[in-house]
Amino acid sequence: MFSSPLQRSQTIIFLLGWLAYASTYLLRKPLGVVKTDLEESLSIPKTQLGWLDTALLLPYAVMQMLLGPLGDRFGPRRTFGTCLLLSAISMATFGSWSNFWMFFFLLFINGSAQAQCWPNCIKCLGSWYPDSVRNSMFGMFGTCAFAGGIMGTSLAVYLQTSYSWRSAFFLPSIIVAILGAVVLMFFTTPEEQNVEIPGKMQSSASSKSSGNTTWLQMWKIPMLPEVAVAVFCLKVVRYCMYMWLPMYLLNALKYTKAQAGMFSTTFEIGGVLGSAVIGIVIDRYFKGRSLAGTGYSITLSAVSLLAFYLTSSWGIVFNTVFMFLAGVFNCGPDSILGGSIPNELGEMDGRNAAAAAVGLVNGFGSVGTFLEGPIIGLISAHYGWSGMFYMMIGLSGVGALAVLRALSIYNSRQGKIPLEMEEVA
Repeated sequence: MFSSPLQRSQTIIFLLGWLAYASTYLLRKPLGVVKTDLEESLSIPKTQLGWLDTALLLPYAVMQMLLGPLGDRFGPRRTFGTCLLLSAISMATFGSWSNFWMFFFLLFINGSAQAQCWPNCIKCLGSWYPDSVRNSMFGMFGTCAFAGGIMGTSLAVYLQTSYSWRSAFFLPSIIVAILGAVVLMFFTTPEEQNVEIPGKMQSSASSKSSGNTTWLQMWKIPMLPEVAVAVFCLKVVRYCMYMWLPMYLLNALKYTKAQAGMFSTTFEIGGVLGSAVIGIVIDRYFKGRSLAGTGYSITLSAVSLLAFYLTSSWGIVFNTVFMFLAGVFNCGPDSILGGSIPNELGEMDGRNAAAAAVGLVNGFGSVGTFLEGPIIGLISAHYGWSGMFYMMIGLSGVGALAVLRALSIYNSRQGKIPLEMEEVA
């Protein structure tokens, strides 16, 4: 089945990382599913339910940026596995409590623990694959986030309806804990197995650094701030579509509730395809120009959103096509800008800071996930649905400009920075 022991190890690490990171959504999604139960059975008001979202999302964003060096210092296997176990422990008893502040505390611990899962998963995976297929690998791997979200929601709904809302957390916690233990045992790096990866550019000192790069020093890495801004813009647009598209379809386009609910998944379906395909496209057609490929994709996402809004009255067929394309081009670059590129930037010039770089980029981007709600609410209240769409189009434009700025920095420093875009023979 496998042509070599190296290919077998790469496949095992990829599948284990995919399953382990997808499982984190089993402990993120239940909160949204059981909110109605918390309101009805425990009389928790909507305002406090909103604060529970913040308890999960705020530490998830901030701790990615602040605690990223942990993975570089202690290794991705230990950090990723420990964080999975901590996340599982924090949520295992969630259904046993009835106190808002205990819910808040447990969600805060969960968000803080999960903050280090993506950066360390990416750090380990990036070490196993040659630079020539890095984008393809990360693009395929990015599908785990979308698949995990679907699995997390489905399992939570099943447990809620079959038993009760209090049962929606324990089984997912057990699954995450088991995968955390497996990660601690088997999610090794090539260095831990004394394996050399053919076709992988070796930094002169990256593996010898202790991972002590500070948060302020990370912002001084060339191109990293621009990539972080681009990811921020993409995530604000994405979560706006997740949270507001059903309401727009219902109120503005007069869809039925069933139609609005079904159609709202079109963006996510496009996201799965985009994540799987864009890395392959970039590796094949944009060799040496990864940033250019992602820039084109973000620009096309803005064009797709504009086309969707301008043709919104033309019927469900046009709505489906343009919303699907918006999902493809918005979600596609996420694993490249949030995985492949910062991973490489963190390792260049003798740094051992891949986890810190990935954490900074995704943490900064995740700030948009909890700012999106009040921003969109304010804009839509004053400027209507058109204001919301033009803001999303404008943010996509800003993201594309940020990538263009990063590309210009790369071009000006070409020959000085061995970015992965220089394919290794």
